[in-house]
Amino acid sequence: MAQQSVALLNRSGQTSSDSRFQHNLNRRVVYMSSNNHPLGQQPVEQPIIPLLEGLATTRAIRRYKDEAIPEAHLRDILFSATRAPSGSNRQPFRFLVLTDSEKAAQAKALIAQSAQDIWTEKERNDGYTKGSGSNPDSPKSRMARTMREYVGHFGSVPVLILPCLIRYRDPDPMEGASVYPAVQNLLLAARGLGYGGVITGFHRPVEAELKTLLEIPDDVFVACTLTLGKPQGSHGPVRRRPLDEFVFTDSWGSSAHWAVDPPGTRFTSAGPPKKHKDNQEV
Repeated sequence: MAQQSVALLNRSGQTSSDSRFQHNLNRRVVYMSSNNHPLGQQPVEQPIIPLLEGLATTRAIRRYKDEAIPEAHLRDILFSATRAPSGSNRQPFRFLVLTDSEKAAQAKALIAQSAQDIWTEKERNDGYTKGSGSNPDSPKSRMARTMREYVGHFGSVPVLILPCLIRYRDPDPMEGASVYPAVQNLLLAARGLGYGGVITGFHRPVEAELKTLLEIPDDVFVACTLTLGKPQGSHGPVRRRPLDEFVFTDSWGSSAHWAVDPPGTRFTSAGPPKKHKDNQEV
């Protein structure tokens, strides 16, 4: 049974479980959807990327080709996003998708200016041109160049998505658990179909103007900004710190003996800022 489940996720070939799964999906579309768009008769495209490979190779993609994402793929990506779990299955997440309309262009321009202001200040305050930043080949310099290009072209990204949360209680730190899993589902589905994206908070300084422009109700939380498109580069293994730094057993800081990275894992020196005893970041 476990092998059948993996097969369903990993390949597009029809199996008996595939047929039952798609049959059930189609039945629900017939009974529950009031939209008679032709895509209602088109199954979700099944990527051939193994599930765990997709999880380990979904990078933050900030450079996009000047290509629109077909509506069929947008449907598949957003369908996958909305399969995510949420508290009590209330499904309070919503996605505002902006592509090539006049209003979309206005929203993109509004967030683009905010993104440029935020990055300019961060680059200056975090010393991106100092230390290793003076070496054009250093990771620090490469990141600075990537971010400059990203915010400079933000206004022309193929797709801008605003994942939102309909609040039905007072704001709480745990409320993100009912929207961010859907955001990650979205990025993974995009990866499977050959696209890429990245999450930012660039909308925050202009959220009030954005809500007015897009008619977003006051009680709706804009969880993040997500840009999406066909990558200019490619996805590939992400770099992280060693697994034993993340996984503890029985006591905080006590690494699990089985928390070892598989062969070929690539690492990074990046991590949370360290603090002195006086609680100051270094």
